[in-house]
Amino acid sequence: MMRKDAWISWVALLLVGFQAQAQAPEAPGPQSRAEAVRIIADLRKIVAPEGVERTEKLRIGGIDQWVSVRSRDLRNPVLLVLHGGPGWVAMPTSWYVAHGWDEFFTVIQWDQRGAGKTYGANDPAKVTPTLTVEQMHSDAEEVVKWARKSFGKEKIFVLGHSWGSILGLTLAAKHPEWLHAYIGAGQAVDARESERRGWAWAMEQARAAKNEEAIRDLDSIAPYAVDTKPLLVKDIMVQRRWLNFFGGAAYRRPNASFEGAAVGLSPDYSDEELRQVWEAEGVSVEKLLPTILTTDLSHVKRLKTPLVLFLGRHDRNVSAAVAAEWFKGVKAPAKQLVWFEQSAHEMLAEEPGKVLLSLVRDALPFAERARDVSAASPK
Repeated sequence: MMRKDAWISWVALLLVGFQAQAQAPEAPGPQSRAEAVRIIADLRKIVAPEGVERTEKLRIGGIDQWVSVRSRDLRNPVLLVLHGGPGWVAMPTSWYVAHGWDEFFTVIQWDQRGAGKTYGANDPAKVTPTLTVEQMHSDAEEVVKWARKSFGKEKIFVLGHSWGSILGLTLAAKHPEWLHAYIGAGQAVDARESERRGWAWAMEQARAAKNEEAIRDLDSIAPYAVDTKPLLVKDIMVQRRWLNFFGGAAYRRPNASFEGAAVGLSPDYSDEELRQVWEAEGVSVEKLLPTILTTDLSHVKRLKTPLVLFLGRHDRNVSAAVAAEWFKGVKAPAKQLVWFEQSAHEMLAEEPGKVLLSLVRDALPFAERARDVSAASPK
């Protein structure tokens, strides 16, 4: 047992240490992107002997395409993320948005054709003409095949966000045998109906706020999305500008720049890749978005794989109301709708804690029932 005088000396020494810390100048924060990235990379470093963290280049659809793989235990089920946009890559924000996912899943982030790291890995002049919705569906199927083979899994999870939810739902309808469950976040169903409702909501907000500029801009593209012709990108951008401004994309925020800014802190992206990421998104939007917004998946009335939807209560960018109406009527072996009450379209970044909880609570049990889970996973 410690003697009284020794105990007093030890406490005094401890207090001196605390006092010295309190009097020392405040430690400076990161002075550069490189320093910040090193800190983030070290915080999220996977040290588990059964784990892996890597980025790698695959040959998909005749071109080089990049994925990242993160897992604390490769025995855990695979979760493939299909990012939105088009071109709104999820890999460079996953250090924040997907924090903790790799404790329960082997998480694959894929930079799609014409987006992110994949854009920089190829000659844009050769790849840009191949940016078609049909080719993107083919690429998605090929990535799923690669994931199943590479990690020895009969089935995986697919999470599709926004534009990625079109890829994901189509894949779930076509190849249910590949999936434990399909998870749709900000699910797109009838794109033109979503666009019409988004325009009407933005106009309603503009009139309520007596915002003459917004009223004038929205009037200039009316009637909006009322026929079968592809929408013009310039008209889409007008609708999005004001829909975002009034909080229809990110709840109580004028846009999703808070999430976009996180791209600059990605440990998975080089400085050159960062310089190209927004250029790539612009190309993807120009080539793909008008066609994407002609999509109507409301004919999908039955799925042969479990369905989980994550919907932001305030999402007008991709109408949560349209998705909820479709969900009510669709048949599936099991289905679950999770509402994110403090989110609009960017619920993955707006409520990341609830996303992780929902993945573990509402999706992981499908893999557990198939015995595709490590012994260390929660029961």
